[in-house]
Amino acid sequence: MKYLCLPDSEPRILPFYLAMEELAARMIGNEDLFFMWQVEPTVIFGRNQLIDSEVNLAYCREHNIATYRRKSGGGCVFADMSNIMLSYITCSDNVATTYDRYTTAVVAALRQLGLDASTSGRNDILVAGDKVSGNAFYHLAGRSIVHGTMLYDTDMTHMAQAITPSATKLQSKGVKSVPSRITTISRHSDISLGDFKAHLRSTLCDGEVMLTRDDVSTIENEILPTYLAPEFIFGSNPRSTVVKCGRIERVGELQVSLELNHGTIAHANVAGDFFLLGDLDGELIARLKGSSLTRQALYDALAHVDLGSIIMNLDLDSFVNLMVT
Repeated sequence: MKYLCLPDSEPRILPFYLAMEELAARMIGNEDLFFMWQVEPTVIFGRNQLIDSEVNLAYCREHNIATYRRKSGGGCVFADMSNIMLSYITCSDNVATTYDRYTTAVVAALRQLGLDASTSGRNDILVAGDKVSGNAFYHLAGRSIVHGTMLYDTDMTHMAQAITPSATKLQSKGVKSVPSRITTISRHSDISLGDFKAHLRSTLCDGEVMLTRDDVSTIENEILPTYLAPEFIFGSNPRSTVVKCGRIERVGELQVSLELNHGTIAHANVAGDFFLLGDLDGELIARLKGSSLTRQALYDALAHVDLGSIIMNLDLDSFVNLMVT
C-alpha cells in the first residue's frame, strides 16, 4: 500500500479530503492507497442522514463547527485537529473483504504499540473494549473507499453537543450518550500525535505517491464543488405524513418518510446510518412511489429488487416489516 501525499501542507476544509479520495479512486493502479488528514472542528454526516435529526446546528453555529455531508453511508462523526481521519482506497469491490483487509491492518498497527485493539461489528475498531475508530464504506467507479476516524484525542464536549443521535440508536447500543462508548489513543498510550501518525504510515505503507499541483486543481475545481452544493449538504427532506423508524440488525437505523395520497405513496425518502451500495433513489425509492402502504403491495413493488445490493445486509422481509408496523 502506498501513502498518498499532497504537494503542500496548507490547511483545508473536510470536503477537500473526500474529493481527494475520489481523485485517488480515479488514479489508483494495482496498489492500494492510504492517507491521513486533520481538520478544524467539523461534523460530517452520512449520505442518507437527515441533518436536522443528527446535528445540533445551533450549537455548531455558536461554536464555529463546520457541517458537511459525505457520499458514503454510516453515522454522524465529529472531527477536530486532535482526531486523525483515515482514508483507504482499493480496487476491490467486495465489502466484506475490503473492510477485513483494512481493519485487520489497522488493528495490527495498534497492537504493535501495545494497545488492546480489536474489531467490532461492521465498522468499529476498539481499544480495551471501547470504540476508537469508526469507518464508512462506498463504491466509486469500480473502486472501494473506506474512510473514518482515529481518536487520538478530541474535544469531548463538542463531540457530545454537536452530534444528536436518535434515542433509538442509543438504546440499541445500550448507552446513554456518545462519549460513554468511546476512548482515545492518548488514554492508553503516551505516544505523541506526530509519532502516532508516523507509526501508522510506516506500518501500513511501503512507499508514497505524490499528487501534483494539477491534481490539486482538479480536486478543487471539479470534485470539491459537488460536496459544497447546498442541495447536497442539506439533502432531500420531503414533506411527510408518515414516518417509519427502526433499527435492523446488521443493517443500521432506517427512517422512511412517506407522503401519502389516498393511501398511495406519492413521495418517499429513506434516511439512516446504513451503508449504501447501490442506487437508492432509482432502485428502491422510485419503486415505492405509487404503491399502497400494505404488506402485499410492498412485496409486489419490491419483488424483483435485491435490497441487499442497495443497502448493505437489508432483506425484503425486514424492510416490509418496518414499513407496515
